[in-house]
Amino acid sequence: MHALDVLGDPVRRRILELLAEGERSSGEVSSVIRAEFGISQPAVSQHLRVLREAGFASVRAEGTRRLYAVEAAPLREVDRWLDRFRGFWEQRLDALGTELARGKRQRRLDQGRGGDSRNPTEEPKMGRTRHERDRRPDQPGPP
Repeated sequence: MHALDVLGDPVRRRILELLAEGERSSGEVSSVIRAEFGISQPAVSQHLRVLREAGFASVRAEGTRRLYAVEAAPLREVDRWLDRFRGFWEQRLDALGTELARGKRQRRLDQGRGGDSRNPTEEPKMGRTRHERDRRPDQPGPP
């Protein structure tokens, strides 16, 4: 089974989230998953088996208990695969970070001036319309 097929199931993703917090017994995992998803204990066991067989989780016996833990190697493989797409959201996040910093800087400047830098009686200025921005200088404006 491909890694994304394994991670495509919300129950398995939730189990991995639980295991990411630390090793857990199958009983602990089962009780949380059963409460959150309303599925049977055998269904939870099947999800744990899929995670184990796909290499996302390991299990060890401690007396009569079975303790599950996350295995990092398949997650690193998924991360490497996602790496080729990371630029699609990182550019947007970088742009958002720039805008947030610009807003913080403007608020500090406004506070240093004793409040809002705009004249309260002045009407807000409207920006150029999309048509005006996109128009080449040699084109006539709107009628």
